[in-house]
Amino acid sequence: MAYCGKEIYLCRMTRNTSHPEVEKAAHRPSLPDVFSSVRVSNSPQLWRRALGFIGPGFLISVGYMDPGNWATDLAAGSRYGYTLLFAVMASNLLAILLQGLSVKLGVVTEQDLAQACRQHYSKPVTIGLWIVAEIAIAACDLAEVIGSAIALQLLFGIPLLLGVLITSLDVLLILILQNRGFRYLEAVVIVLIATIGVMFTMEIFFSHPQWGAIATNLFVPSRDMATNGDMLYIAIGILGATVMPHNLYLHSSIVQTRDYPRTSKGKREAIWLASLDSAIALTMALFVNAAILIVAAAVFHRSGHNEVAEIGDAYKLLTPLLGVAGASTMFAIALLASGQNSTLTGTLAGQVVMEGFLQLRLPAWQRRLLTRLLAIIPTVIVTGIWGRSGTAKLLLLSQVILSMQLSFAVFPLIAFTSDRKKMGEFVNRPWLRILGWAAAILIAILNGWLLVQIFRGR
Repeated sequence: MAYCGKEIYLCRMTRNTSHPEVEKAAHRPSLPDVFSSVRVSNSPQLWRRALGFIGPGFLISVGYMDPGNWATDLAAGSRYGYTLLFAVMASNLLAILLQGLSVKLGVVTEQDLAQACRQHYSKPVTIGLWIVAEIAIAACDLAEVIGSAIALQLLFGIPLLLGVLITSLDVLLILILQNRGFRYLEAVVIVLIATIGVMFTMEIFFSHPQWGAIATNLFVPSRDMATNGDMLYIAIGILGATVMPHNLYLHSSIVQTRDYPRTSKGKREAIWLASLDSAIALTMALFVNAAILIVAAAVFHRSGHNEVAEIGDAYKLLTPLLGVAGASTMFAIALLASGQNSTLTGTLAGQVVMEGFLQLRLPAWQRRLLTRLLAIIPTVIVTGIWGRSGTAKLLLLSQVILSMQLSFAVFPLIAFTSDRKKMGEFVNRPWLRILGWAAAILIAILNGWLLVQIFRGR
């Protein structure tokens, strides 16, 4: 037996509706083509039901290990050794909190964050939030374009500019996967994540890191973070590269692809199991980000190469410094998997944001092409004029932009999930409300500090 989520949705539209078109617009689900399309077992065994929720968290997690993270993790590891591992851990815990709230919003209200914003705020505010979200998606997509192009150059010698253009063809892959079903998309993403994990497990094994220093710095913050401006700058960069604003919109949408019973009990279990899926996937993302920093610390910092922040430099130095043939190739394969993985979810995020804020629905290929052009045009210009050094700076700039946009998604998310009228019995408990607002304020303060540093010419 499968729970008929689509039928419930259709019944709700036609019951007690004096203005059918208005009601239909108000309650149209996010990503209607895949709404409630993935069957969840009604087995009495919890693990069987949990399997039905595995997937969305992994789609979200790719945004936490995309090429934009690589530059900040490499800079942190090569410059300060293992010291900033705590920033990676703290960012990941913050991500687990925010993605859990995103899951709750999507399951309880059957709206994604963009739809909730459109319903709650005035039209000018909604348009402003949409513009900010689109900028964030374009910045993220830009990082993915650059990362994939660099990987193609490192692996196959393809010129950087040509590699940027080749990445635009991945629109065909996303269309094929979407047509075959949402589970196929999730499966491909999980395979690519596994590839990244295997590559970096081997890199860590070859680099022989200091496990005691890793354990200490992962859980204990360094006092230098509060006094060393450069270290704090990189730590905030790690936050900006880790917690992605568009993931909050996307997760609240794709969690609705599961066909769970739309009852109080069913929703409660769906929130718990979907949050568990998210926590497991984000733990994998924590491993990847920590692994990049650990390898950079064990290989570059230990050998005195303290200024390695560019992906190309890391690729060139890995094999000679480790003395292991193929180490650089494994690094590049992981980078390519990371870049391609992130492009798959970027499409969905763009669709959710555009449809949620504007109720504007475009064919998938048009949405993908539009998002891709927004990323490719500035990348082509910078690559053509300044080459790899220019793309490295553009990669870091994209992470700063993402960090600036984060508060515009976090504050509405905390507000909506703390609103009893919207959430009913699922409203955030006082401790969660306090934790959520504290996280939102902390993000705003850190980003404000980052802006000041930028304007000072940091």
